Amino acid sequence: MRGGEVERAVAVAVVVLVLMVGAGVAAATTSSRQPPPVTGDVLLKVAGSLEMYVDELPRMAKVYGFSMRHGHPTPVRLTVGMYQKKWKFHRDLPATTVFAFGTSAGSATFPGPTIEAAQWVPLSVTWQNHLPARHILPWDPTVPTAVARRGGVPTVVHLHGGVHPSQFDGHANAWFTAGFRETGPTWTTPTYTYPNLQSPGVLWYHDHTLGLTRANLLAGLLGAYVIRNPAVEKPLGLPCGDEFDRVLMLADRSFYADGSIYMNYTGDNPNIHPQWQPEYFGEAITVNGKAWPFLAVVRRRYRFRIINTSNARYFNLSLTNGLPFHVVGSDTNYLSKPVTATHLLVSVAETFDVVVDFSESTTTEAELVNTAPYPYPDGDAPNNLNGKVMKFVVQPAKVRDDSMVPTKLLDYVNVAEEDAVQKRYIVMYEYDDAVSNLPTHLYINGKRLEDPATETPRPGTTEVWEVINLTPDNHPLHLHLASFQAVRIRRLVDQDAFQTCMTKLNDAVRCNVSAHAVGSPVAVPEHERSWKNVVKISPGHMTTIVVKFLMVETGKPYPFDAAGEPGYVYHCHILDHEDNAMIRPLKLIK
Repeated sequence: MRGGEVERAVAVAVVVLVLMVGAGVAAATTSSRQPPPVTGDVLLKVAGSLEMYVDELPRMAKVYGFSMRHGHPTPVRLTVGMYQKKWKFHRDLPATTVFAFGTSAGSATFPGPTIEAAQWVPLSVTWQNHLPARHILPWDPTVPTAVARRGGVPTVVHLHGGVHPSQFDGHANAWFTAGFRETGPTWTTPTYTYPNLQSPGVLWYHDHTLGLTRANLLAGLLGAYVIRNPAVEKPLGLPCGDEFDRVLMLADRSFYADGSIYMNYTGDNPNIHPQWQPEYFGEAITVNGKAWPFLAVVRRRYRFRIINTSNARYFNLSLTNGLPFHVVGSDTNYLSKPVTATHLLVSVAETFDVVVDFSESTTTEAELVNTAPYPYPDGDAPNNLNGKVMKFVVQPAKVRDDSMVPTKLLDYVNVAEEDAVQKRYIVMYEYDDAVSNLPTHLYINGKRLEDPATETPRPGTTEVWEVINLTPDNHPLHLHLASFQAVRIRRLVDQDAFQTCMTKLNDAVRCNVSAHAVGSPVAVPEHERSWKNVVKISPGHMTTIVVKFLMVETGKPYPFDAAGEPGYVYHCHILDHEDNAMIRPLKLIK
């Protein structure tokens, strides 16, 4: 960003707030009831009053995106709605009002039902919005936000990790309200068709509305999506079946004493943003919709597909009985061979597919614990609440187990950095108010979502992106459509001088990045060396990622028009950052 742009952005934010208050929009930033002021101590007390490990890990509802005909899966059409309902997060907490996905109001759940899809069998889903006129959580009109002028909660669904045409991607401006009474500028159709052409693996679906993603996900609009292909996966011998192959959706939440979800009503810089704060962190850790649940396991191998659906919290997971994770996949793809890890750092929106062998447990109980600071990596250490995730109760007797951790998994195309046809510099900035030194907004390359696309790859090509993080936070970078992986991480030397130059010129080449990204290298963890849709970008470092705009399973171009409208996006997946406004267009061109 060029000199003086921070001050201009602050001035614009204030003007926008004044205009919106005059239009009556600011009144909509609160839900129908305004709770009393609350402190962190009160939230700690509420969470601390809840006994851990009293609720069993829920077995999430499933809906099938195919039907079996003559022994073969065939396409179906699903209708999935978004509803307001009550949900019990804990035995001793009053029921919580949430937004939830379901095939009906009665069957809606948090998380939403797991959608089971078959590889190569397309699935059409009609997404419906049955939400009320007002949000249950506060939101901020001074960040770029979808505003329904005629009332209603704007929503749009994104299949995270999906490979599909952009009109089915859940573009941030393709939002709609109840009954499609009002729609965003890029909305085209209520029905999305997912080709399911990619590798078998776990994805997840969630709201992706401009400026409301953090509030809509916090309210509950998320669910798992699993693509299966028995012909490919059964020979691997991994644990399978509903009992031994479980999705674990992690999410942190804070609650009022009446059970309602806490979200701040006041921003940390309220003169500029009355409600927005840089990160949301909850005191209670929920798994599959229950706070600190337990799962009884027998002495055999289990497969867990771990998805971090939190707004901003990273998890550094380990088991207190010392059992390792045998990592077989990350995000939607398998590794080429399993990797054993004692700790698993899971960024926001990141997924790991692991096997745990409880036959090797020397204890009858094992806690899944978290040691990641928040914000990551230099924030507060977890406390005795958010440092606990769930508990496994290990049954004493061993049982027959025909599963295994294979020595070989699946191969995809090679990284082949030398095949890149383009190198791009992607720079992450955080801007602070000159008076308070508090954050006002975050940008990529000094630009907003509404600025013209500068990342315009051609379908079927490979690119190298040098991602430079000039902020104090680790950012989970997510590219829609593309698959990518980190190949190098280098610390920036003399970062202050480089950052001063970048603030003036916003040009990594002219600021001689090659002379600064020469510090000590950081190894990419072996279990993250796969084709991913989320990569961690360390502060004060330049991370080199190889991006494939093609099918990494085959190396062939996408079998659809990836250059169609409205295009895709890439962004930081810390939702508070994405909403304000660490998100940019990604426009493929022919």
